[in-house]
Order: sequence, then C-alpha cells, then structure tokens
Amino acid sequence: MSRDQLSGDSLAAASRNRAKFSKHGGKGAAGHVQEGMDKESLTLDGGRYQDVITIPEGFNEPLYIGLSWNNVIQIREEGLLNRMMNKMQDIGVDLDLGCLYELHDGQRGALQPFGDLYGDYEKAPFIYHSGDERTGDTAGDDEHIRLNVSQWKRIKKVLIYCYIYKGPERWEEIMPEISLKMGNLEDIKLKLRSYRDDLPICALATLENKDGKVEITQHAEYFRGHPAMDRAFGFGIRWEEGEKS
Repeated sequence: MSRDQLSGDSLAAASRNRAKFSKHGGKGAAGHVQEGMDKESLTLDGGRYQDVITIPEGFNEPLYIGLSWNNVIQIREEGLLNRMMNKMQDIGVDLDLGCLYELHDGQRGALQPFGDLYGDYEKAPFIYHSGDERTGDTAGDDEHIRLNVSQWKRIKKVLIYCYIYKGPERWEEIMPEISLKMGNLEDIKLKLRSYRDDLPICALATLENKDGKVEITQHAEYFRGHPAMDRAFGFGIRWEEGEKS
C-alpha cells in the first residue's frame, strides 16, 4: 500500500471517527452537557426528547419558534461584608435566539441579531428572525423565528440555538424556553433541564425534514463559540468576529 493511499485511508477513518464523536454528522466534537446527564434526560415538555409535526396539505401558516427567558437574575455581591450579609444584586441578561440552516440545494447560513442576519420569509432561506429584544421584558416570547412551512420541502435542516450576549452565564436561573407553534396544532415546549454555566452558547434543538415532516430533536449541548457548535452539527458556515450595534 502506498504512503499516499495510507494517508488517505487514515484521513477518511479519522473523519468517520470525528463524525461519530459529534453524534450529529459533523466533524467537530460534541457539545458539553451537564455532568451525569444523557440523551434520555433531555426531554421536550411531556417527557420526550423527539417529536414530529405533520404538515397538513395546503397549509401555509408559519412555524413559529419563540424564545422567552428570565431577563433579570440575582447574584451575590462581591466583598466579604456583602457575602456575610448575603447581599444580592439584580443583573440584566441579554439572550439572543438564532438558527443555522441548510437547504436542499446546498445553501446554508445563520440567522441571529449578532451581525444583523435576519433572513427572508418569502425568499431563500424561507426563515425570518424577528430582530433583537435586549431586555426580555416583552409579554410572551421575547424573540422569535418564523419558518415558511409552504417551502419546507426546500429546507433540509435547521438548528435552533440561543446565546448569552450580555450578562452572567447562569443558565439555570436564566431559564430559556422555546415554544413551537403552528396554526391550530398543539404547541410544543422545549425546556432546558441540563445546564453548563461555564459556556455561553446552547444548541437547543434540530428540525429535520424527514419525508416532508418536521422531526424535532432536543439537544441542550453547550459550546464556547459558534464555530465549535457549527463543526459539531456539520453546517460548514464561515464565521467572522463582529459586534452587535
């Protein structure tokens, strides 16, 4: 066997191992989860970690993906005296909703307030982000994404995530919750039951096109940055540093 062939075989084997390691078909490492938690512990509201939405024929209302969270959390103030007096302070949290998407024609990208990436409902990618809500004070969902269900046949998969843009990394107190709503169908709630307070980005769920149906899988995996999350889920997006204005 030639050296070139051996190198090629080794690279292919390594790629397969990385894909298996990520669990999502990507070539990066899987995200971090809370110690002691496994897939069976990551459930949708109602005790499942997967669900399926069947799209009625001729249905043209959007699939609404909403995010809500606790916009203010309490943390103990610094200093010996403050700790002795158990003095607490309120800290505001700016949480952002985002998604990675891939269409069947190979087009892929990200939607999120960071970078003003809001998408388009009528044209590709057929997904639209509502924009940035910095306070979390609005009634109901604070940010939402609308997915054009009439174009679902053109969408391969979508990864829903949220990230802490400003504020302490205290996921258990921030308590993000995702709501999926579509017409008169029963709402689906995704509640985090697994936390990693040392990491700012949480991959919440994937929506995959399986024979025209929407298959929903919850993840609750945490990452240090967007590129690591992307590598784990295999979208292959180019990331650049920026700042939310």
